Amino acid sequence: MGKNSKPNHFLDLNDFDFQTLRNILDLAIKIKALLKNGERPALLKNKILAMIFEQSSTRTRVSFDVGMRQLAGETIMLSGADMQLSREETLADTAKVMSRYIDAIMIRILSHDDLIELASASSVPVINGLTSRSHPCQVMADIMTYEEHKGSIKGAKITWLGDANNVLLSWVHAAKIFDVTLTICAPEQYGPNQSMLADIAIAGKNVKIIADPSLAINGADLVVTDTWVSMGDKDADERIKILTPFRVDAPLMAKANKDAIFMHCLPAHRGDEVTDEVIDGKQSVVFDEAENRLHVQKAILCYVFGITNI
Repeated sequence: MGKNSKPNHFLDLNDFDFQTLRNILDLAIKIKALLKNGERPALLKNKILAMIFEQSSTRTRVSFDVGMRQLAGETIMLSGADMQLSREETLADTAKVMSRYIDAIMIRILSHDDLIELASASSVPVINGLTSRSHPCQVMADIMTYEEHKGSIKGAKITWLGDANNVLLSWVHAAKIFDVTLTICAPEQYGPNQSMLADIAIAGKNVKIIADPSLAINGADLVVTDTWVSMGDKDADERIKILTPFRVDAPLMAKANKDAIFMHCLPAHRGDEVTDEVIDGKQSVVFDEAENRLHVQKAILCYVFGITNI
């Protein structure tokens, strides 16, 4: 794709129709199979990805870096402190300059509005590596993992336990697109905000809210949780106290379907949102889920560069 063309950004799942996301997932499956067979096609040769991190990162940083390298591309890793952003250069100016140097940008930044500003000014593709609003790359990896273990996700019953965060919003978007039933179980204090409630309303029948963890998890095919305390949260003790009834432990997990699987995007605070018995148990697929960040993100990179099949 030429830099004068409208770039293929990857910012939120609800920007896409089912078939586009399905094609990305199918490509991820092919890329993963090739890697397992020792093949690393040079699909991104001569492409350079700038990775910008406002926050620290393990999986996002390593998976995008390794993914580019495995497809013969290159990366530049930057933090906000490394750049003129720390001196209050506008995101628009930064995007315009970066677009003249590199071929795509992956950014992990708290403010979703800042992500949109950067993407609007960029003439190269921008990928949302995480904002405080959403985490689309993670949920694409989750869907890939679900289908590896249980077949098509269509019609699946998914239960989210814990606070309503960015990963949950991307699940709300995915619920409607992939036609699954998403049950949200969160305490009132940390439940969906008005913005998320608007997205839930759009999802309609695909998303429901149930306050009782035992009822919410009943019959679930997939149980998902996330850390209760994120970087920047200053009310950790209060959050843990209120969220403790939503901890995924063995007795609660037993109320899901017998063949249900458990996911957590990591890092996990063991003993808070999930017990060792569950995250290390036979129903847990958290490390398959983490691995699939690599394969899905390679497919997303191919998509933004206009590579739709191999």
